[in-house]
Amino acid sequence: MACVLLFSFIFMLTINSTIIGQKNLETYIVHVSLPADPHSSKLEDLESWYYSFLPVNPTTGLNDASRMVYSYRKVVSGFAARLSAEEVKEMEEKKGFLSARPEALLALQTTHSPDFLGLHKQIGGWSDANQGKGVIIGVIDTGITPDHPSFSDEDMPPPPPEWKGRCEYGNPPCNNKLIGLRSFIRDRPGLPFDEVGHGTHTASTAAGNFVANANVYDNANGTAVGMAPHAHLAIYSACSRHGCRSADVLAAIDAAVLEGVHVLSLSLGFDFPISLFEDEIAIGAFGAIRNRVFVSCSAGNYGPLYQSLRNGAPWILTVGASTTDRDVRATAVLGNNQEFDGQSFFQPKDFQTTLLPLVYPGMNGDQFAATCEKGSLDNIDVKAKIVLCDGFGVETGETVRDAGGAAMILMNQQSSGYTTSAEGHVLPAAQVSFADGQAIKAYINSTSTPKATIQFKGTIIGVKDAPAVAAFSSRGPNHASPGILKPDIIGPGVNILAAWSESVEDKTTTKSNFNVISGTSMACPHLSGIAALIKNAHPRWSPAAIKSAIMTTANFTNVTSSPIIDERRVPADIFMIGAGQVNASRALDPGLVYDIQPNDYIPYLCGLGYSDQNVRTIVGKPVTCSTVSSIPEAQLNYPSFAIQLPQNTTQRYSRIVTNVGIAVSSYHVEIEEIPGVEVSVQPEVLNFTELDQQMTYQITFRRTTMSSNKSFFVQGAITWISEHRVRSPIAVLLAEDTSYDKEFIALEQSEQVTNTV
Repeated sequence: MACVLLFSFIFMLTINSTIIGQKNLETYIVHVSLPADPHSSKLEDLESWYYSFLPVNPTTGLNDASRMVYSYRKVVSGFAARLSAEEVKEMEEKKGFLSARPEALLALQTTHSPDFLGLHKQIGGWSDANQGKGVIIGVIDTGITPDHPSFSDEDMPPPPPEWKGRCEYGNPPCNNKLIGLRSFIRDRPGLPFDEVGHGTHTASTAAGNFVANANVYDNANGTAVGMAPHAHLAIYSACSRHGCRSADVLAAIDAAVLEGVHVLSLSLGFDFPISLFEDEIAIGAFGAIRNRVFVSCSAGNYGPLYQSLRNGAPWILTVGASTTDRDVRATAVLGNNQEFDGQSFFQPKDFQTTLLPLVYPGMNGDQFAATCEKGSLDNIDVKAKIVLCDGFGVETGETVRDAGGAAMILMNQQSSGYTTSAEGHVLPAAQVSFADGQAIKAYINSTSTPKATIQFKGTIIGVKDAPAVAAFSSRGPNHASPGILKPDIIGPGVNILAAWSESVEDKTTTKSNFNVISGTSMACPHLSGIAALIKNAHPRWSPAAIKSAIMTTANFTNVTSSPIIDERRVPADIFMIGAGQVNASRALDPGLVYDIQPNDYIPYLCGLGYSDQNVRTIVGKPVTCSTVSSIPEAQLNYPSFAIQLPQNTTQRYSRIVTNVGIAVSSYHVEIEEIPGVEVSVQPEVLNFTELDQQMTYQITFRRTTMSSNKSFFVQGAITWISEHRVRSPIAVLLAEDTSYDKEFIALEQSEQVTNTV
């Protein structure tokens, strides 16, 4: 008897303003179920099924093949085609149809960091992991500048024999470093080369080769190198300066997994919160991990707001951004001898330190003039003066320069706090914190002849409060799944020097360009490269095991062993740092891991209350949740905990850990006190006798506080200790209802989480 199996498929359609007849065509993502037969994996059979969903061409009487854009084969099944809303409505009646959505426009989340993370050429993590040799990192971004020296194949071995990818363009620009180059930008076919710089930067951060004497404006000089310098790169261009179409991104993920990448790096995400079954990155990433491909994504640049995080699926490593211990120092010196350290990559050697007149254009309440935006200084005398501005970035300095200003002090917005950027300004400048900007304003108010200068001190290594959470780094809780703690990890994302597509100094294209930019986009490829190192050292580990190793070995203190701080210079809470700052060397030897297989996510997804159809859309096969033993989010075998604990309640969850450290070893548990919550773990000791042995423990949370007028979050951790330390962070909402939104409005107003780390 033939057995018919239903598999989930995604059907996608294209944005197009063309009108055929009276119908506006648009891009949709449509999920369908496909009856599988022994030959259903063949491309011609898949396409035949997909074509059957297309509208009929009245001229030929056949399904209109001209509507087809993509056919998906690996991480999701389905296709992309141009349809109208009316045609989608008709399609809903067809057998096998699951859902349809218009495609979305996704946003890009835009040297010294290997040293800062403990990676050194001859010792430690790089040595233990062969610098990522043999691992293929797929980067989905704006393309690449293939002849940049960061992508030289010096000392690189050939790609692994199982690699099926290709280099589609040019007198092939590919080599043993850059082994794949493809374009999925529909309105710019045939051009996978980077016109933006973002993709070149992220690719070189993940796996750029060693380039000596890299610098910007002669600052931050040193050897530029990626996290996994001997890993291979496969580039999938799916984004332009305008963003990334979700249909193109999904096609790129599908191709990358089909061709054999081991790690996927995506520094992009939706501009708005979205459910997992509507999120093409989450759906594509599930198909990737189902094929044992690790996926790293940026958390988003919507901080410091809580609940602003993107890419929160538990099968994705979600990466927030932190600072390093390097500044490119520009110090504002006032006429009263006060000094305020700021940053700027443009460090003119001939700028005189003589005090100059200092002016703030917004002193009389003119908010437009205060920003120093274009045209705002037309009627203000700033000639030969230093100008204090409330604006943003290099463009602000262009206005000051064009108005005749001698220099600029750029003050942070309040939300940015002490997170300052080192940028390539067009005139002498220093970007200072919001607090320092307020002090400079007070000085201007205090005297009739305010004066200042800027002292340029070059590159400073050893900043004592590093790492600190970047102001822009998105925070949890996780909107898509509040019971999964996100972000998972933070990594370097502020003032990151890496390869660029053109010279930032003279705007001409050369072969040795570098730039310094900031964003969770920069943090993500750091973790992608570190995942490649772990993949080399432990090729049999699952994506979940690699993620666990990264999380449970993270640092939760800074270089001075004090708590990691945020942009306000107060201890960062768990929704900012997740497990903490990545520790690349320790992640290679975690001792224990929390493993999760793809099927383990099904009870979790059913427990979210998703319909059978929605779960099927994500996992790619039929699911009937009524026959599945659903679990709460906190029961997923995740390396962290995020629970909601109303008064007078007790909750108990279990975890399974796998011994990947020392065969005969004993771990005892250490519990960090959580205010208002009693935590107990049984057993308190785990005794292992062999490698890959698994053991289960139970953790119980009991609310001990009396009722209060408002709910709040508290945090702590448990750590399993032997020769290794395996730490799992814990977030607890002491809540009387299930509304996260209400709690975080109050949290943002109070700006406080009880912190025990």
